[in-house]
Amino acid sequence: MANPHSPVCRLCRREGVKLYLKGDKCLSERCPFTKRNATPPGQHGLSRRRRISEYGIQLRAKQRGRRIYGVLETQFHNYFDAAAARKGVTGTVLLQMLEQRLDNVVYRAGFAASRKEARQLVSHRHFKVDGRMVNIPAFQVKSGQVITLRERSRDLEPIRRSLESRGSQGLPGWMTLYPDELRVDVTRLPERPEMDASIDEQLIVEYYSR
Repeated sequence: MANPHSPVCRLCRREGVKLYLKGDKCLSERCPFTKRNATPPGQHGLSRRRRISEYGIQLRAKQRGRRIYGVLETQFHNYFDAAAARKGVTGTVLLQMLEQRLDNVVYRAGFAASRKEARQLVSHRHFKVDGRMVNIPAFQVKSGQVITLRERSRDLEPIRRSLESRGSQGLPGWMTLYPDELRVDVTRLPERPEMDASIDEQLIVEYYSR
């Protein structure tokens, strides 16, 4: 998340679905979401039975998408406005723009265990785009661009560990990974089936269109 001090495991319980914000911990038995049976956070989480309004459903969909990609509210709203101004289905274009963030590309390629870790790696100048160092996590990676790891960063333990544990597992079809060269090529725009299935982009569009 953009706020590094936020208790991210509570966010998964709040949304009622795993957001995979803590990397390997989310896949282990130590995951609070699993240990607490996905109950909402708070003293009375088990007893919450109130009915959710239409607005509440839309809000939760928006919050889920924002938290999965780790962006602030203003950033997320700006992405929506930019997506609405482009040709195509607004919800799909919104998700494409989020997927094309450099920190997300680094995460999806397997260089980081989570988007939060990917954001930190990008901010610390470990990656290049088309041979040029980029330290902006929100940088929009375009089709045809190549992301490589800087020479001095090739032995970083977090990156090596993530590549070994994740490898090409879950690698989307819109990018090609060359693990020996520590390079990923973005070959095209992502398509909807290749993006997060837990996000309901239509509800997000309805939320901002109120």
